[in-house]
Amino acid sequence: MSLNPPAVNPSLRTAIDEQLLNTVGVSAQNATQTDLMKAVAQVARAQLSQRWVQTQSNDCESRARRVYYLSMEFLIGRTMSNALAALGITEAAAQGVTEHAHTLEEITAREPDAALGNGGLGRLAACFLDSMATLGLPSFGYGIRYEYGMFAQDIVRGAQIEYPDPWLADGTPWEFPRADISFPVRFGGWVEHLGDHAVWRHAGEVVAKAYDMVIPGHATEKVSTLRLWKAVAPAHLDLHAFNTGDYGRAAQVKNEFENISWVLYPNDSTPAGRELRLRQEYFFVAASVQDIIQRHILEHGTLANLADKVAMHLNDTHPAIAVAELMRVLCDEHSVAWAPAWEICKKTFSYTNHTLMPEALETWPVALIQHVLPRHLEIIFRINAEFLEAAAKFRPGDGGFLSRLSLIDEGGERRVRMANLSIVGSHKVNGVSALHSDLLVQTIFADFAALWPDRFTNMTNGVTPRRWLAQANPGLAALLDKTIAPTWRTHLGELKKIEAQLDNAVFRDEFMAVKRANKARLAAYIEHSTGIKVSPDSLFDVQVKRIHEYKRQLLNVLHVITRYQDIIADPQADWVPRVTLFAGKAASSYVSAKSIIRLIHDVGSVINNDPRVGDKLKLVFIPNYGVSVAELIMPGADLSEQISTAGTEASGTGNMKLALNGALTIGTDDGANIEIRQNVGNENIFIFGLRTPEVQALKRGGYQPMRHYESNQSLKAVLDAITSGQFSPDEPARYRGLVDSLLWGGDHYMLLADYEAYVTTQMRVDDLYRQPQEWAKRAIINVANMGAFSSDHTISQYAEEIWGIPVAP
Repeated sequence: MSLNPPAVNPSLRTAIDEQLLNTVGVSAQNATQTDLMKAVAQVARAQLSQRWVQTQSNDCESRARRVYYLSMEFLIGRTMSNALAALGITEAAAQGVTEHAHTLEEITAREPDAALGNGGLGRLAACFLDSMATLGLPSFGYGIRYEYGMFAQDIVRGAQIEYPDPWLADGTPWEFPRADISFPVRFGGWVEHLGDHAVWRHAGEVVAKAYDMVIPGHATEKVSTLRLWKAVAPAHLDLHAFNTGDYGRAAQVKNEFENISWVLYPNDSTPAGRELRLRQEYFFVAASVQDIIQRHILEHGTLANLADKVAMHLNDTHPAIAVAELMRVLCDEHSVAWAPAWEICKKTFSYTNHTLMPEALETWPVALIQHVLPRHLEIIFRINAEFLEAAAKFRPGDGGFLSRLSLIDEGGERRVRMANLSIVGSHKVNGVSALHSDLLVQTIFADFAALWPDRFTNMTNGVTPRRWLAQANPGLAALLDKTIAPTWRTHLGELKKIEAQLDNAVFRDEFMAVKRANKARLAAYIEHSTGIKVSPDSLFDVQVKRIHEYKRQLLNVLHVITRYQDIIADPQADWVPRVTLFAGKAASSYVSAKSIIRLIHDVGSVINNDPRVGDKLKLVFIPNYGVSVAELIMPGADLSEQISTAGTEASGTGNMKLALNGALTIGTDDGANIEIRQNVGNENIFIFGLRTPEVQALKRGGYQPMRHYESNQSLKAVLDAITSGQFSPDEPARYRGLVDSLLWGGDHYMLLADYEAYVTTQMRVDDLYRQPQEWAKRAIINVANMGAFSSDHTISQYAEEIWGIPVAP
């Protein structure tokens, strides 16, 4: 490689300067970093637009079968770096902004994360769109154009505080408003039956307006489309009320309808919040179904072949009402008879389940659906009646079987089971890891699996290597390019080739030098965002994900306190310096999860300021976790915490991203951890704790958490320190509720049962980290064996086995 920088691409530099002048409205010499970000984005946008137009034209001319991926979340993060890489102009763009005395990293950092999702569900959807484009699948993602996202997280005196996330305050150069694409979405009212025809007399209406984001493929001219819907009131303002001075009432109608697309997952602890959530789900589904039907009719002129040309995929149960909506559109608006409409519906839909916990399966009160969507409730009742009539023939006289299968839960308040609706209305249902898919048919969906065994399958999740390795970890990407060639970006299985370098000391040193640089970068960000100084020479122990009791961040905290107490007891021991790092948001109404966040801060405040500890142990919580923060954390991690109770995590994708970046996993045999273990080998992962059958057996036999407290002195000392107020002296009883939930509340997620094994396994982690060359080998093995977890591989399986769309080899 030449040491001299390549010449600046004059055409791109000129294009950037033209955009500064003509679009941003500033001169090149006065442009700020934000101005340059907008100008570079406009240059990329122009090229993306050409690819989008060509892709749509080709798909239309070929009458292609398309997949439509319906999801409440698309956590796409920042767009610029990915777009530049896909267009092959990263280096040229970097040269162009250097002319303005800035680096490309400075420019891309000015772009806000798109606040279109929260956790793994949304990030998975974003990875999938990237792979659909890269594989050339004719595809659309459909969601909501949230103006304020879920929330921006701040930490005040250790407590999570939620603020709006106004990511669109200054607009975004990456969206294409489609002024000519809008659809009415109706709510409420009643239903009239005129002979065999149903007429929905709605009481309210909102307009769904389309905004597109282009998702570029890599090593291809193909793109995918993310179409997002914004809610717009049919009348923006009550002008009479405004002119008479009643300004509040003047805007009331506008706000009443447009709040549908304001916030992701509004607080559902109130009746108004629950109704808003249902309206959100129906809003984006109704607009999407209308858009899909309109496109299909324009291309084919008939609905008879809808199932042959359209595959609609439900990403969890949030879009499940689409089953009833498609039936309504086919029967009520296009006069398709019920029986053929239902056959079309079942052949069109497929459904991914993301949870094994019955309490997490979405249900809606019958009364609420009657109020908001009266016609859909009628349709659901009819689907249910016909389904149960057929199911009764499978097991005659088994009322319990029919009760469990029913779309309506008749126990207590009658509720519509959206997962059951999704299963009945789909031709394929998949879990997202081998264990999860097995447990689905053994537990929560066992009755459906007995009825339709061929309907259920597995599609293990995956992540896109373009963002999570090439973009997030340019140092490692460059080392891989030099060692095995850049084609791993679209053929991740090629990473296997680096196993040949295990005994190459030069390669190992380069690999660990990249890790050290990434840790130094992360340490700088930690200091900037939290004020806490940490040493990059420490072991970076990372747990970054949504804060939830089943993910067991609290178990991690118990180990940190154990470690702290042991250091105080024997400060001269050979301690491996460790930084334990948390990040993640708790739902605004989730009291226990928010209490865990505060406990992390309180414990960290004590440990980080104890001079007896120094750099032997630091505890850090990085606020406002999102995609861009994850791109900093993942490459700098040494240890990946994946410690959910066995049998509760459907898959996980953070485990894949961290392993792809050279972190070793400590985890339970749960979700995709099992498949990671199978790929990297038992000796290259730290598995601990109860397996799923053991968890189930212990629960059946009567789990007694107090026995662990009384028999394990280290555990007792940790819990006593928390309850005595050692970490919250201003409010000693602050965490009494958390501890009581473990000792007296049944310890639902079995933290105490797994505590001893977890602490012992952490000692094994220390032992290995004291052997840097051996640690390096195992980290390299983890990277080398991540080919199975590319989202390209996952999407190829979906396309071939569920959606019926051929993938080019």
